[in-house]
Amino acid sequence: MKAAVLKAPHQIEILEWESAGLKPNEVRIQVNGCGICGTDQHIYHGNPGSAAVTPPIVLGHELAGVVTECGEHVQQLQIGDRVSIDPNIYCGGCRYCRNGQPHLCDNLQAVGVTRDGGMGESCVVPAANCYLLPDSLSFAEGALVEPLGCVLHGFKKVNIRPIHTVLLIGGGFIGQLFLQLVKMQGVARIVVSEPAIEKHEALLALGADEVVQPTALIVERLRAGFDIVIECVGRKESMELAIDAASKGGQVLLFGVANPSTQIQVSPFAIFTKELRLMGSFINPHTHEEAIALIDQQLVKVEPLISHRFSLDEVPQIMGNYAEMNVTKGVIVYPSRANRA
Repeated sequence: MKAAVLKAPHQIEILEWESAGLKPNEVRIQVNGCGICGTDQHIYHGNPGSAAVTPPIVLGHELAGVVTECGEHVQQLQIGDRVSIDPNIYCGGCRYCRNGQPHLCDNLQAVGVTRDGGMGESCVVPAANCYLLPDSLSFAEGALVEPLGCVLHGFKKVNIRPIHTVLLIGGGFIGQLFLQLVKMQGVARIVVSEPAIEKHEALLALGADEVVQPTALIVERLRAGFDIVIECVGRKESMELAIDAASKGGQVLLFGVANPSTQIQVSPFAIFTKELRLMGSFINPHTHEEAIALIDQQLVKVEPLISHRFSLDEVPQIMGNYAEMNVTKGVIVYPSRANRA
């Protein structure tokens, strides 16, 4: 098969790649849609994903497609099924798996991270990680179920009430997903901090009450305090702002993925006196099915958030130039294949 293979940091090539053999509880899917995640960019630049990455490997953990082959023990799927993939594979035996926290698994594996993923024409995945995709959803939407599932996991950590004011830091793809979920709760006010002025109109249309650029003056005003602050960027200055902007009794969700070397300056006294709740959020345990339902019922819209569609052949070039391309969300699609892309 043809695949975009990460051979080393900053080096991806389109190669004829030998697909993995099929184990009894696995299926082979024809990939029809694969999202390009910020984590793929982290891996491309030599950082870990949800687990350590060992090249050569085919990236792509946001994917959907059609089942083309089933292992001998697979009963719940059949050839021709349209599926969306939850990429995370848990061992089931470590202390975290046994205590209801499988996403913290000591032996975590993941499609597109520790084993070949969706940036290829086909992909082998455990049947247990496949979720049937309604015919009403496109394969691009099916690929974006995974990031919505991650957002859902973080969203469920926050206790949101109608009287709350909410600050979202970062109005990119992840911020836009959080915005739609928060808006569904009927909160008192939602403010989004987003430096790219061209995104402001879309953020207002998705339900923000106010969208601001994080200038020095505006940042000072944001420190007046919000009941809930959700950070979707992963930069030192935005994470420090998130903590500073929380009001007394506030909740702070640090969702953005920071570089492993990033350190932030925090006032423990402020956390103490304001009695803040600081939370992290890691991947997407048991949220995939709910994410499919939210998209299928049009409660969360993901397809309009796609800013770029790429072919597989374009992957090496775009991975090298992604930061300069002003991509809100990019998806690799196969327009010539049957069924909706």
